Amino acid sequence: MPANLFTFVELYTRIVRSTAHVLRKGEAFAAGRGLTTDEMLGWRLIDDMEPLRFQVSVVCNFSKQFPARVAGLAPPADVDVATDLNGFYAALEACERFLAALTPAQFESREEVPLTVELANGALTPTLPAGRWLTVFATTNLYFHLSTAYDILRSRGVQIGKADLFSDGL
Repeated sequence: MPANLFTFVELYTRIVRSTAHVLRKGEAFAAGRGLTTDEMLGWRLIDDMEPLRFQVSVVCNFSKQFPARVAGLAPPADVDVATDLNGFYAALEACERFLAALTPAQFESREEVPLTVELANGALTPTLPAGRWLTVFATTNLYFHLSTAYDILRSRGVQIGKADLFSDGL
């Protein structure tokens, strides 16, 4: 039985809201310690991992681009990884607006539509059914990057917990 792909729109909206929520907590923490938001966005969990700003940019990009592709729309432009904190807040709000404008009809009978997506700067161009892109690839990546942003903030002492990942309720 195919999944109802439109239900992922609500899931992605929750991920976007949770990302904004943990960022606000990180911002308050950084301000309380006299750190700039640019410093905060440069925090990393491990030296060889991408910084917080990268994690947030992926959440912004994947939360819009994969639902757009599955719905048969052109993917929105990337949010630049060099964006400042206010730019990220604006980008996350834009993600919410984009997701709110999608309709169930746009996702009907799209589960098996083949989509080819360029990844890793063109190193990979797999073709998968649209439903698999959304339910497996994009969703796994969104949770990974939200969790990594959360972990980066926690590792610096930001007082956040699991409940913060459900900031807009269950």
